[in-house]
Parts: sequence; C-alpha cells; structure tokens
Amino acid sequence: MTTIIENAGMTFEMMFLFSLIVGALFCYANEKIPMEITALGVVLILLFFFHFFPIIDQNGSNILPSSKILSGFANPAMLTVLALLVVGQGVVKTGILEIFSRHVLALSMGKLWIATLISLITVLLISAFLNNIPVVIIFIPIMQGIAQRFHIPASKLLMPLSFVAVVGGMTTLVGSGTNLLVSNALIEAGFDGFTFFEFTLPGLLLAGTGLAYVTIIAPKFLPHRTSLSHRMRERLDQHFMAEISINAESRLIGQSLGVRMFHELPDINVRMINRLGKTILPPFTGLKLREDDVIALSATREDLTKLMDSGYGLTPAEGYRTNPNSHKKSDQIVVEMMITPSSSLVDNTISRTGFEYRHNCQVLGIQHHAHMIRSRMGRAKLAAGDLLLVKCDTETLRGLREDLDVVLVEFSVEELPNLKSANVSIFIFLSVVLSAAFGLVPIVISSFFGALAMVATNVISLQQATRALDFKVITTIAAALALGVAMEATGAATYLANLILSVTGTASPRMVLSTFFLMVALMSNIISTKTCAVLFAPIGLHIGAEIGIDPRIFAITIVFAANCAFATPFAYQTSLLVMGPGSYHFKDFLKVGSPLVILIWLVYSAFIPWYYGL
Repeated sequence: MTTIIENAGMTFEMMFLFSLIVGALFCYANEKIPMEITALGVVLILLFFFHFFPIIDQNGSNILPSSKILSGFANPAMLTVLALLVVGQGVVKTGILEIFSRHVLALSMGKLWIATLISLITVLLISAFLNNIPVVIIFIPIMQGIAQRFHIPASKLLMPLSFVAVVGGMTTLVGSGTNLLVSNALIEAGFDGFTFFEFTLPGLLLAGTGLAYVTIIAPKFLPHRTSLSHRMRERLDQHFMAEISINAESRLIGQSLGVRMFHELPDINVRMINRLGKTILPPFTGLKLREDDVIALSATREDLTKLMDSGYGLTPAEGYRTNPNSHKKSDQIVVEMMITPSSSLVDNTISRTGFEYRHNCQVLGIQHHAHMIRSRMGRAKLAAGDLLLVKCDTETLRGLREDLDVVLVEFSVEELPNLKSANVSIFIFLSVVLSAAFGLVPIVISSFFGALAMVATNVISLQQATRALDFKVITTIAAALALGVAMEATGAATYLANLILSVTGTASPRMVLSTFFLMVALMSNIISTKTCAVLFAPIGLHIGAEIGIDPRIFAITIVFAANCAFATPFAYQTSLLVMGPGSYHFKDFLKVGSPLVILIWLVYSAFIPWYYGL
C-alpha cells in the first residue's frame, strides 16, 4: 500500500490533510459539536501538526509557519465581511427596507410566489454588479418580512436568497471577488484579463437555472423550521387596543372610513370613533374623518409601531400624559409589561396614575384579558394580567424592570427603527458600495470606513455594532482559509489536479472540462471559494495547455465552478449570513444545495462545449 501511495504522489502530509478535511466535514454534519468549536479545532490541529512535521523548502525554511496558518483571522476578505455586517446592521436599524418590502407586497397581489420571485430576480440583477454579501444583508430582513406577511417560516426563503445572490455573481467580472481573482491569475500567466461581460451569456444561463431551481424544486426540500424570533412573532400576533388622534396635518382628513382604513396595514381593525365626546360605532358607512377625531383600533404590536411612524399624521390620543423629555433618543425600543395582581394600576387608568410621566415612556396599546373596552382608552380601568405595549429607551427600561406594578414580558423587547438616521445610513452604504465598485479604494477600506461611520454618526451604537459580528463567520472562514493554505503548501491541490488528468486519460476535451468543473465545484464546498479559485486557476491553465484547449475556457470554468458552493454553509459567506436567521443545520445545505451543484454541472457540461465549439 505504501508503494502505491508513493507512486501516486501521495505524501504523509497530504494523507493527514485529507483525513482532517473528512473529519471536519463529519463534525459539521453531525452537529453534536458547535460549528465554531469544530472550526477552531481544525486550526489548532493544523498548528500542532505542522509544528512537529514542518514542510521545509530547499533553503531550509518552513513554508507553513503558525503565522501563515493563523493568517485567516486577519484575512482582508474576512475582515471585509465583518465590517459589512456592521454596515448592513446600520441600514436595517433605520427601517428603510420596509419601504421596498411594502412595494413588493403591493405588487405581489397577495400571492407568495410573486413576492418571492420579484425579490429573488431583484437580488440576481443587483448581485451581477455589487458584492453579493451586502446584497444578502439587505434582503434578509425583506425576506423575513415576506415570510411573516404570508405566515411561513423564514427557512423557506433565506437559503434561496443566498443561492440566487451567488449565481447572480457569476454573470459579470465584478459580480464576485472570485471572478476578479481568476482574472488576475490570467494576467499573471501572461494572458489578457477578463472583459466585463466576457462570460455573461453562459453566466445568465446558469443563473437562470439556479433561479428556476430555488423557486420550483428547492421549496420541496427546504425545512419548515421556525426560529425563536419567529415563534415569538407568532405569539405577538395578538392584538392590542390602541387610541390615536388625527392631527391637523393628517392626510386622513376627509377620507371615507371604509373596511380597510390603512391600505399598507390591512390587519388593523377600527373599533370605534370618538368625535366631540360622542362615540360612533361601526358600521361607518359614509363617515368622513375630521381633525381631532379619536380612533380606537385593534392591531398587533408590529402594525401599531409601524402606524405611528407611517406619516399618516397620527398622535397618541389625549389622556396619555407623556413626559415632554420622552422619546428624544434614537435608541428606542418596544416592550410588553404585564400588570401584577398587587399593582396600583389595577382598577385605575393610565391617565390618572401618571405611569407614562413617571417612567418617561409612552403606552402605545393595551391588551385586556378580563373585559371589553367600551370607553376612551386613557379612561379605561386596568385589570391584573392586562398587557401594556410600552415605547421607551434603554435607560427607561431599567427603571421599568424595578417597578413592582408591572412585570416585563421576557423576549418581548424589540428595537425600533431609527428613522431619523435613514438618510445618513443610505449615504454611508452608497459610499461604501460605489467607492469599491469604481475602484476608488479596496472594498476592505471602504467597508471599514462604513462600519466606523455608522457608529460615529450614531446610526447604531457600539453595542449594536458588536452584536452584529458573528463569531461563527470568523471561525469558519479562518478555518477554511487555513485548510486552503495547507493544501497549497503540501501540494494536495496539485495532486488532485494531476489525478484528474490521470483519471480522464485520453478522454475528449469535453470530458476533461466537465470532470475539472466537478472537481473544482466539490472543492469549493470544502474550502472557501476564493481560496479554491486561487489554487485551481494555475492548475486549470496548465491542463488547458496540456490538452490543447484555450486556457481561458478553463479559467471561465473555474469562475463558474468555484461559485458553486451551495452544499455546505461555511464555503461561502452568504450561506453563513442566512444560517442563523433561517435556523438551518449543516445537513439542510447538503440536502438542498447538492442537487443545485449537480444541476449546474450538467447544464454547464452540455452548453459550454457547444458554446465554445469543442
């Protein structure tokens, strides 16, 4: 056996490295050990092994020192991902994506598949010209909003979002960093680099294949799995009673009160109107709204908070005595507080107790369990077990936690969009994207500028920026890069390329090209796509020269194959981004992504040889 291995070019270091990769994949799939622990374990094993079994070059130097193995933790690509996470969090925090989400829902005509298709096509087109990481960051909350609107878990939409962003990046030179790396490899080998649209036509075919797969086939394999946040949202679908007043600037003045008063928020129900001290009950046929009308309505906490910031010209009804210093801070949150049996609020009213003034907060709504509300909300008597929907800032929340009259409903704390900083966040985001797109500065510099600017301008706090960083992203990318460095140093990647030639033998160029595509695609799911592109670009150019095929065709093959990282969550950053919000497991990517890899491989193998006349 030893003789066979040596004749095949297999070394002890290669055997160890392949075994480590298989072991890591098993641990990732088994999920008994957290992914972060497995990733750190891979890095630690590499450090130990190559410390005791160093790879020495002809000059007696170790070509794989510890600093090189650990370089992934300071890799510009990973640092860029982390900075973009902070930038994306700043954009999400302002709530501006709600506008796009509402337009999508309006165009969908109440159909889930239309809303999903519009969103995914938009992602595909944008990803052709922008880095797909911030694109996915932007669309995650949009897809979550669509999932919530149609009462399905986000796990049905977020993985397709990631996959479509990846295939969209296959269509132009700047669609993915992988494409640029392969183009640079061509230049270093003495060829001309790719033109901007050199592989757009075959890229569109593969992108269309991917889009068709995720919209038609993938839904049958995607898990129906709810996250904690989704389960909490289902609980929060309960309605609160609220009371709002129409001010002089409201665009609702003169509007007839129909079945659906707020078209963007169709689930809000109007219960009664109070006009000049008189109560008007439904039906409201022919009734037109006037200034100072007080509307009693029933709405979920989400719809209620959206309504107050919707621009309708609405204010909390009189009777709520709000501290004039309230709500000036940008870091606003909404919480639920339950009235205790011994509370001084029992058999009392919000206006009489001065609850809002004392705690510098605002009661948005009340959920009564014991009785119906038939009077003004501010004058309605409260009962034990009633829930108050309270808007406050983080400082106020500490005081509310210590108030014996109310008990905080755990997991109900939700940060409100910082709408005042929307324009600032848009400017920062566009500055990051455009400066990198036009080559003014590298993406790592522009992304770091964006992250710092988001915090410096108070779009998000330093604590919120820290929470946006994902330790899973840090460890898995660093481990993948460490494996890529080790494969390059040990010659494992070259060994695999030579194995392709030995296996295909005298096969036709079509067969060699197809086999090479499959090899690169499989490797891209084990190591990072960028590392895979760097390793296989010179190998592909060498194979093309050996069998008499234009090396550029192999370079384009690497572009498409290296981007086929759908079967594992750690090979491409967008998969890591959706893994948490979608509550996905390793096996979910294996189950849904593997058929897509095979499908794109088959389409590529059938089309490319004909396209290039092979």
